[in-house]
Amino acid sequence: MTSVERESHVTVPAPPLPRLAGPWSAHVARAEGTDLDLVHGWMRSPHIEAFWHQAWPRERWAAEIAGHLAADAVLPALISLDGRPLAYIEVYRVSRDRLAGHYPYRPHDLGLHIAIGEASRTGQGLGRSLLRALAEGLLAADPACDRVVAEPDITNVPSVKAFTAAGFRPSGQLRLPEKTAALLIRPRRQEDMPR
Repeated sequence: MTSVERESHVTVPAPPLPRLAGPWSAHVARAEGTDLDLVHGWMRSPHIEAFWHQAWPRERWAAEIAGHLAADAVLPALISLDGRPLAYIEVYRVSRDRLAGHYPYRPHDLGLHIAIGEASRTGQGLGRSLLRALAEGLLAADPACDRVVAEPDITNVPSVKAFTAAGFRPSGQLRLPEKTAALLIRPRRQEDMPR
């Protein structure tokens, strides 16, 4: 761990819940009950499993969510549209993630993973609207954050298109163990893009 990573881990708070305005709402996912049922069921859906590769048993998802909640690197959350659950997200601090080794991150950079739960609700423009709201909501929740980043698989064309339509800018490709990812960055200001 470099001195910058040590410093950011000590001084940078856990990832925040995005501040969303209606019709969107967010709450921290619970490792039990309906929240767990939704995440477990969604992750078994072919359109999500193809890229997340986490069609795990319910018990493993309970442990995964509980582990995130007990630490300060990843915040699991559920997003609803007009009160109806739509997506599972994970907000993470890049400084505490493997992504930190792949671009010149800043200590407050936030990363975002997203899975829209039901295949029938994809392909309608909801993803780009939600991603725009999430990026703005994360920047509002952490005024020290200059960038929200994502790293979808380059073969997940609908996801890459949704992120770019929501204002995320392409910033190269990354070779990760399980995928080649598009590094996409939503800067607070133009000058916040990496050079």
